Amino acid sequence: MPSRDVLPQTNEEYGTKDYWDRRYQQESEGVSFDWFKSYKDIAEMIRELIPSKSARILMLGCGNSKLSEDMYEDGYRNIVNIDYSAVVIDQMRHRHADKLEMEWHEMDVRRIEFAADSFDVAIDKGTMDAMMTSKADVWDPPPQVVEDCTREVDEVHRVLRKGTGTFLYLTFGQPHFRRRFLKRPGTNLEIRELGEAFHYYLYITRM
Repeated sequence: MPSRDVLPQTNEEYGTKDYWDRRYQQESEGVSFDWFKSYKDIAEMIRELIPSKSARILMLGCGNSKLSEDMYEDGYRNIVNIDYSAVVIDQMRHRHADKLEMEWHEMDVRRIEFAADSFDVAIDKGTMDAMMTSKADVWDPPPQVVEDCTREVDEVHRVLRKGTGTFLYLTFGQPHFRRRFLKRPGTNLEIRELGEAFHYYLYITRM
């Protein structure tokens, strides 16, 4: 768990770039944090859903998670990591300088700067959730939340290869709160429930 020193005063701060820059600057070198499940918890499903180790994978809002590192060690070498915090991108690029095939880019998931149809897989592990930390009614999120989440999914659909691309989204958000952003015409949405005492959900959108 993160130190109390880097925890936000309000949940809304999770959705701000300033908070994450400040947090990454304050954390000790080498610290990592993973929302929800670790790779070992979901590795079997990842191998099922991404059978090709040569797939080009876009990691959305990578932070200092170990997910990319663990997937790289499992043979997925073509991983492109993006995050809007220049602080964490610089840290992670330095930390993983030995992983020559992995890329790190300062980039906002709502404005992805890659060409259309250029990725096989996109993975979001808690990034969209950070944009949903408003105090407003979860059944009726404020316009900014709807716009941000919609823009992320629009961008993901744009950069995934049509007909073969897959978007994987791991979250604690229940289907009645998340489906509205993920279900699009011409795509197939599968939802898997994970966990026992506390449930997580893996949303799988196929182009």
